[in-house]
Amino acid sequence: MSVRIFCDFDGTMTVTDNILMIMEHYNPPNWRSIVEDMMRGTRSIRDGVGSLFSLIPSALREDIVRTVMDKATLRPGVLGLLTHAHACGVPFYVVSGGIDFFIRPILAHIPPSYFAGVYCNSASFDPPTITITWPHPCGDACTDDCGMCKTTVMRHVPFAHTTIVIGDSITDYNAAKQADIVFARAHLYRHCLAHGVPCIAYETFYDIMDTLVHDARTRDAFTLHRLGGRS
Repeated sequence: MSVRIFCDFDGTMTVTDNILMIMEHYNPPNWRSIVEDMMRGTRSIRDGVGSLFSLIPSALREDIVRTVMDKATLRPGVLGLLTHAHACGVPFYVVSGGIDFFIRPILAHIPPSYFAGVYCNSASFDPPTITITWPHPCGDACTDDCGMCKTTVMRHVPFAHTTIVIGDSITDYNAAKQADIVFARAHLYRHCLAHGVPCIAYETFYDIMDTLVHDARTRDAFTLHRLGGRS
């Protein structure tokens, strides 16, 4: 049985949400009300993220990257899961509403072959402020104005019998509804429980790995000895 993984980035692969960290660091006016609107669902993710970055001068690009690189930490076990999935031939897709100009540097020390794809937003730094661009918009089957539409990405990559979603936010909820196995924490965990979507709680990626190597739906795919006796 084939398996594929779709994993959020901010607050999932990293310990903190980097967009929120950027906003807290530079503290532009009214950013908190924009975030609250997104969390309540009264503002779309595309509109909210675009509005947040429109508050930041484009001249701060390099300073933002330095700030993120100084503060961002990968969640424990991320490299272990990536390495194991790669060795087992399990495709690992990053699906993030974050922005490539800070995601790519964080991932730069990880072999590119570990990722079947990295899907995220992009940005234009023409003055005066940062403009977010949307290379992965919603398809016909989604009307949520996601900006970076995770469900659209899921529908357009190669099929697998078992789909795994890993996330932490309500922005991962629609992807979770399409998954066979959901690993959830923080807002996503609470939202899944409230709406009856089965999920497995995690804090580290070691928790996720422990489940994958024992769950009947995934253990064959994650057993290294099936790949020519490697251990």
